[in-house]
Amino acid sequence: MPLLVAQSLSLARGGRELFQQLSFSVHAGQLWQIRGPNGAGKTSLIRILCGLACHGFEGRVQRTAPQLYLGHQPAVKGLLTPRENLSWHVSGAGVYANDQVESALARVGLYGYEDVPSHTLSAGQQRRVNLARLFLSAAPMWLLDEPFTAIDRDGVDELQSLLVTHVTNGGAVVMTSHQTLLVSCPVHFLDLMAGTIS
Repeated sequence: MPLLVAQSLSLARGGRELFQQLSFSVHAGQLWQIRGPNGAGKTSLIRILCGLACHGFEGRVQRTAPQLYLGHQPAVKGLLTPRENLSWHVSGAGVYANDQVESALARVGLYGYEDVPSHTLSAGQQRRVNLARLFLSAAPMWLLDEPFTAIDRDGVDELQSLLVTHVTNGGAVVMTSHQTLLVSCPVHFLDLMAGTIS
């Protein structure tokens, strides 16, 4: 059974059709990349897929598994510490233990930054706080909007390795990105401008 099914999705904005009659299924073990230029509707589509957009489009989305959504903004509260941001994030399934949070932050290179105000962190470090949620969530379905934004080359490589590990272990990923993915697993493409799925 697919983890996510999109049926005949269509969206128009300002009198311009962004995409029309998109239908596809995401199964365990698959990595999907949504591609297209700025303004093509990539963020709008992923918000529809995760359920954040409930109106203003045609079609239907069926979700059969728990999901984790990370938007293209870091979603980090500046007055909270990284530990607090991760412990109370609404995408979590409850409050995480300190050792879980510390382990997740260490895995994204933020060991020692657990208890500093997040507004003192660089843009890339704040992005890493957000990405640490990937190590906390047990959701099999990941929906990621431009996850490589503000991440250095090493961080991009580490994240791509994590994506491969997730799908190899039976999860699935749908993500937007302008970058070419350098991964060891097959990538399914959804090109919005061309309206093609491959």
